[in-house]
Amino acid sequence: MKIGEVSLLTNDVVRLADFYKQLLETDNQSDDTVHQVIIAEETMLTIYNDGSVKNNQNQNICLAFTVDDIEQAYQRVLGMGAQIVQMPAKQPWGATNMIFYDPDGNTIYLRSFAK
Repeated sequence: MKIGEVSLLTNDVVRLADFYKQLLETDNQSDDTVHQVIIAEETMLTIYNDGSVKNNQNQNICLAFTVDDIEQAYQRVLGMGAQIVQMPAKQPWGATNMIFYDPDGNTIYLRSFAK
């Protein structure tokens, strides 16, 4: 069994999808207000409004993306105006992580590994 999709439920699909398109430097050519596929590789990342009202108090989930250059990614995230939780910092297990919130308050980790 494989994970087929991670979907972020939101009240504002366009706003959250635009944030992830900028973060991930991709363009899905969609402005759909109900559902957008952002990454369509083995495991998809989608942004979806299922019609229910969200409280944006997402405290039990985080997304982690691996990047080649954590400092470059950090500067890009700063430029996007995201709320930084933790600046890039070396972790005991070898990764360098940074943490920030997306516009809905989801916790996002960017990480890089020493080569």
